[in-house]
Amino acid sequence: MDLQRYLARRPPDYADTVSLGLCLRAMVEAGLDRLPLPGSGSTLERFQRLADVGGHDLGLCKLYEGHTDALAIIEQLGGAPTPGSTWGMWAAEPPQARVQVRPAGHMVELNGRKAWCSGAAVLSHALLTAWDADDQQQLVAVALDQPGVTITDQGWQAVGMGATGSVEVLFDGAEAQAIGNPGDYLQRPGFWQGGIGIAACWYGAGRQIAERLRQACAQRQEPHALAHLGAVDSALQAAADVLRFSALHIDAHPQADTQLLARRARAVVEQSVEQVVREVGRALGAGPYCKDRHFARLIADLPVFLRQSHAERDLAALGHMVAALPDGAWAL
Repeated sequence: MDLQRYLARRPPDYADTVSLGLCLRAMVEAGLDRLPLPGSGSTLERFQRLADVGGHDLGLCKLYEGHTDALAIIEQLGGAPTPGSTWGMWAAEPPQARVQVRPAGHMVELNGRKAWCSGAAVLSHALLTAWDADDQQQLVAVALDQPGVTITDQGWQAVGMGATGSVEVLFDGAEAQAIGNPGDYLQRPGFWQGGIGIAACWYGAGRQIAERLRQACAQRQEPHALAHLGAVDSALQAAADVLRFSALHIDAHPQADTQLLARRARAVVEQSVEQVVREVGRALGAGPYCKDRHFARLIADLPVFLRQSHAERDLAALGHMVAALPDGAWAL
């Protein structure tokens, strides 16, 4: 079944983490999680599907993006996921929550606390970053339905993105499988390619929010609303152009370092969708916030999802890279 048709048949109203988990599992069973790999020649299609889910529901998109990212990473690093499994991709590394990994026969053992584990209560497996005895980062795959894995209700009090259930998970002697070698998670080309996929999720939500304004202007030609629509269109066009170019560049250079490309794309898309939220709110007033449940959910979830960007820290990192470029870096 086509992903867009599948989403069109589902009301975008997921009450809790269980509802999101059931939908994700149904999508996996229908084969709707089989996206083209980044750099495979169809990266734009991958971004388009992520945007489609983002416009439907950002909570579902958070779980879907993590699952499809995990599948891509496993394939890129030579692993094979269990058929029918649903995956989280947990790579946050706050200083108070680090997981240690040590060899245990042909497997590895995990101990410690992992934070920001989206969907932990409803997923079957997770990829997560852990640290070995040499303080090197190692990616591991772990089944969540085993002794030694405790899914807490701690660490998540959000209203926006509340249904994702991004709680803390405790590991106490849990068995896992090492995926790739130490350092592979960050060093592989797919790391920054996947970062652009996150921006596609943002774009999908911003596009859906903007659609409310476009529909209103199609029904009533109010001059100020039309001016806001023009601003929204230019912002979305810039974001879409960057995502399309990024996809083409990744397909043309699948093994290249795309950090600069990704930082630029994420900055453009973040600024564009933030402008969309502002313009649509000013044009339409309180009505859709209060009377349109789908709009209200997106408008509450999007600011939380956008904080996967680190704002000025990310812009400073981009500026550092740009300062080192040769003259003429901005030439057409």
